[in-house]
Amino acid sequence: MADRGMGDLRTAQPQGITPEQIIQKFAAKEKEFKEARDHYTYRQKVTVQTVDDDKNVDGEYQQVSDIVFDDHGKRVENVVFAPQSSLTRVTMTREDFDDIQNRLPFVLTTDDLTQYQVNYVGEQKIDEIDTYVFDVAPKQIEKGKRYFQGRVWVDNQDFQIVVTDGRNVPDVHSKKGQENLSPKFTTYREQIDGKYWFRTYTIADDELHFNSGDVHIREIVKYTNYKRYGSESKIIFEGEVPENTPTPNKKK
Repeated sequence: MADRGMGDLRTAQPQGITPEQIIQKFAAKEKEFKEARDHYTYRQKVTVQTVDDDKNVDGEYQQVSDIVFDDHGKRVENVVFAPQSSLTRVTMTREDFDDIQNRLPFVLTTDDLTQYQVNYVGEQKIDEIDTYVFDVAPKQIEKGKRYFQGRVWVDNQDFQIVVTDGRNVPDVHSKKGQENLSPKFTTYREQIDGKYWFRTYTIADDELHFNSGDVHIREIVKYTNYKRYGSESKIIFEGEVPENTPTPNKKK
């Protein structure tokens, strides 16, 4: 993860609150956020690229979708832009799409805590935001299930995750020669409705080590145009997130 905008990591125990209390607080807030998020529409732009040894893009997949509700109130994905993929060295699998939809925007709720080991690391400032830092890993990996493993930064006022940095596990190496590997990624959130921190930008730039050879992968996912379903007021993320790996910006 780029350290732009990040202060020194202070490893002393937090003052006036225990790590376990922080975990319980932010997991409860994350559950509340997850339930609220299910009532929002938004636009999602996915770009996946392979990069050659000269750092040139030699394959690309793109898709722009609107996550909306149909006339019956059911959440649906409407693809609005999807040019022909030029990826040749990798293929997009069902697991890849599931990761993009469900694990890149990692949410750790009270319902999820039984699956994860959450360890307090310290406190750190990201731009003007004071955060608690935790390392997260699955307690055990059940067959057929995917998990997040990495580090999260939690706002010390709102008790919500503002940055996630890690990877989706496990990688798959089947006896039939099938491989499904995931790059290390960072997801940034921004407080855009005055209450909840919404994912706005995910970036991955990693080398995947396939049996057939290494592949440099770059993924960028942008989330914009948040709007609460059934509300007349539209919440719009102010402009595109720049490509230079931004840090969260807490809006008042």
